[in-house]
Amino acid sequence: MAYTLQHHSFVFSDDVAQLQIGIIHHYLSTQSYWSQHISLQTVEASIKGSCCFAVYEGTQQIGFARVITDKATFAYLADVFILPPYQGKGLGKQFMQFIMNAPYLKGLRRFMLATKDAQTLYEKFGFTALKQPERIMEIKFFEAYTP
Repeated sequence: MAYTLQHHSFVFSDDVAQLQIGIIHHYLSTQSYWSQHISLQTVEASIKGSCCFAVYEGTQQIGFARVITDKATFAYLADVFILPPYQGKGLGKQFMQFIMNAPYLKGLRRFMLATKDAQTLYEKFGFTALKQPERIMEIKFFEAYTP
């Protein structure tokens, strides 16, 4: 059974069957700073390996986020967006509250994300800068997707 919430004319849902992959791919590949030129195949694969969340106005998808998680100890929030015409209306905060209340994301030891410019939004939900960044490591294979 899908986890959903109706708020005014907006519906928040984790129902993967409703996702509009074309909208997600278009935003990520042309408007996001983190995945310019990402392929449709990569977006589809990332969705299959994640818990996905969306915001709808009527039948139109206007937001998306995914969480990579084992649903027990760790989660990583990625690819969060609200389409530009809907930004600045508090939907991002409502969307984050919906995600953070997902029953299968409760009790995690660590929930992480990376952001260039939305720290103040995520701080409202308990996210902070790394307390011990020297403990976090990464392998970065490339800077961006190329056409």
